[in-house]
Amino acid sequence: MSTEAKVVAVTGASSGIGEATARRLAADGHRLFLGARRTDRLEALGREIRAAGGTAHFQRLDVTDAADVRAFVAAAEERYGRVDVMVNNAGVMPLSPLEALRVDEWDRMIDVNVRGVLHGIAAALPVMRARGGGHFVNVASVGAYEVSPTAAVYCATKFAVRAISEGLRQESDGSVRVTLVSPGVTESELADGISDPAAREVMKAYRAVALPASAVADAIAHAVAQPAGVDLNEIVVRPAASAR
Repeated sequence: MSTEAKVVAVTGASSGIGEATARRLAADGHRLFLGARRTDRLEALGREIRAAGGTAHFQRLDVTDAADVRAFVAAAEERYGRVDVMVNNAGVMPLSPLEALRVDEWDRMIDVNVRGVLHGIAAALPVMRARGGGHFVNVASVGAYEVSPTAAVYCATKFAVRAISEGLRQESDGSVRVTLVSPGVTESELADGISDPAAREVMKAYRAVALPASAVADAIAHAVAQPAGVDLNEIVVRPAASAR
């Protein structure tokens, strides 16, 4: 395992997996640059990390805005001198049956879950190439491998993240590493965005057994800690008692 302190940019860092990842990587000695729309939460998280002896700064971030993501990565590079790891974590999950025709929610998932990852790659890849190396950690879902009712569009976005990650890996000369992390049911605020009543009821049962967000953060930390010659490409992490 590598013990080198790295500069890590994390999107969707105000809650859930992003927040837990920031805490874990800061505890490992990495320097964090945190992005999300809810800056009050980012400010509180940064204070907590610094009080524990870590290093963290933040900037408001909307991953659906390519210019905003470029500015976020540029600010991280300006503050720390480089960006070693980009954790593309921001995501939304407003599930519903296709026949509900919630087109606005479909568009939102595509914008955040797919375009957000592409914007992160577009912003950070030139920075990494210029330095001769880097690491993308793209957070998907077990929905990148299977489809379930009410989750067709959500799963499609996560299949896309999986495909994008694999394409980026194949196009790399080895200097830029790519890790896809696909969590099963995880304690987070994702389900809070489900407006469809039927889908909300289905998720109550589906989420009865869930991983703590810290478990996914541990998986991300494991990937980040690999030495330069090791590219850990895919991690699927589920609750042990879950069949899916």
